[in-house]
Amino acid sequence: MKIVGRLSLMLLLTSGAYAQNNAAATQWRITQPAWTEVHEQQFGQFVARLGDAVERRQCGKVDTCLQSTANMYYGTDAAGLKYYADCADLPYYLRGYFAWKNGLPFSVSAEIKPSVLNTEKVKDVRYTPQGNMVTKRYDVLTKNGIFKNTYPNALEILNNIVPGLTFSASLRMAGNEDTELFTDFYPTRISRQAIRPGTVIYDPNGHVAIIYKISDDGRVFYIDAHPDNSLTMGMFTPKFVRSNPNQGAGFKNFRPLTLVDAKVDSSGAYAGGKIVAARNSELPLYGQEQFYGTHPDSAGWSKGKFIFNGQQVNFYDYVRLSLTEGEAHIDPLKDMAQLTDDICVSLKDRVDAVDTARTSGVSFKAHPERLPVNIFGTEGEWENYATPSRDARLKVAFMDLLTSTKANIERYKRRDPAIRYNGGNLAQDLFNVYAQKAQACQFSYTTSSGRTVMLNLEAARQRLFAMSFDPYHCIELRWGARISQELASCQDDANKRQWYEREQWLRNQWERRYDARMDYSLNELTGPLPGVGIANPPDIDIVGYLKSQK
Repeated sequence: MKIVGRLSLMLLLTSGAYAQNNAAATQWRITQPAWTEVHEQQFGQFVARLGDAVERRQCGKVDTCLQSTANMYYGTDAAGLKYYADCADLPYYLRGYFAWKNGLPFSVSAEIKPSVLNTEKVKDVRYTPQGNMVTKRYDVLTKNGIFKNTYPNALEILNNIVPGLTFSASLRMAGNEDTELFTDFYPTRISRQAIRPGTVIYDPNGHVAIIYKISDDGRVFYIDAHPDNSLTMGMFTPKFVRSNPNQGAGFKNFRPLTLVDAKVDSSGAYAGGKIVAARNSELPLYGQEQFYGTHPDSAGWSKGKFIFNGQQVNFYDYVRLSLTEGEAHIDPLKDMAQLTDDICVSLKDRVDAVDTARTSGVSFKAHPERLPVNIFGTEGEWENYATPSRDARLKVAFMDLLTSTKANIERYKRRDPAIRYNGGNLAQDLFNVYAQKAQACQFSYTTSSGRTVMLNLEAARQRLFAMSFDPYHCIELRWGARISQELASCQDDANKRQWYEREQWLRNQWERRYDARMDYSLNELTGPLPGVGIANPPDIDIVGYLKSQK
């Protein structure tokens, strides 16, 4: 009994000491009251290391990446941190985590409302026509006490408060107002100094990513998170659309924060005070040319021109040329290789997303009587297992591949000095690069019966508009199977096959529309409807085009 008693006492003392130590480890102590340029550089390095690990496939989830040596603060976390973020949470989560580890101020918008510019009734603040505004903020502050101060609990903030308060609507703001209820982000100039690791990219169709690398030839690479906690990487292209400046699409940096009117306590931490943000006039990297162009037009934001070295270019080429190290130029063959590599990454990421539906069993369930109110922005099983937004971005990527290739060939024919090519047959060389990359991009999916089907990028291109985004369809239809041998294991009944056939109009659509009603029944879904579906898919025949140019 004495031995048991001693062991119990030791366990009690040990657990008590552990609880005290863990409590101290969870405290968010502000020891550096202001974000400086040095901190911004360090934050960029923190994000860059995580992105590099995702690119190298050393980790593929928020938790596995932050619990690995890719995290420069690996091994310093208290027990209980959940390590979870979806796409909109990710930039906030990484920013908050970094701020905690470095004793820096942190603040997030706590309440979002439609901007006063929205004259119509808004159903969902994630998709307001004229953007949003901040009406309340949450600040991480130490409370002054009579006997001791109360430090914020970092785990509570990162596990619950950040994911509870932040969503894509938090980024749907131009960031051009200087008010006490400041926006979390400000729009950046288009330069390598302004757009860098740690810069956020907002797609007004409801997606958010954070940049981890910019290559010497001006390509921007990002990581993004998904509801299953997975992390993927990609390259900035027209997948991220431009829109009304009030919606705030494009490149954003976090506003630097400063804690003012605080006092240093006996531990060396700052207590009390309030958090203020840098105003636009104080931000050397602030800029709005991404909204209005280098040569704005009074006829409207979309009429503004982007001029680079005296030549008019589109927005995406302007970004790339502006971020190029050394003399700006475009290598069409490298373009082809990079764009196909980016598509390949997206296809392989889709494998995991669709397979999650298979393993969950949702594909074996009966189809609901109606589609969601909007297939691109919903919740529940559809949000977790459907892929309409992912598939739309994939379609845009294939469209961009063809559009960019056509533009590069036309510019070469015009002897545009920005085009760098020394061969004798550009179309043939581009075809060779595509064919090699398409063949090298091998991936597989698991059928309903557990069989493995191998595909490559060109096979995916040919069946792209047959790939179902609907989570209730069999996995074979999710991958656009068309031959009987591949379809043999699909167990969808006649009703689900009808849904598949009538959703073809939606599969043809690449534009993500959040303002359109989509909760149609099978009988109502008989063809393209206002904002819902198009009759014919866009042209993505890169092979046919290049063969016609040889």
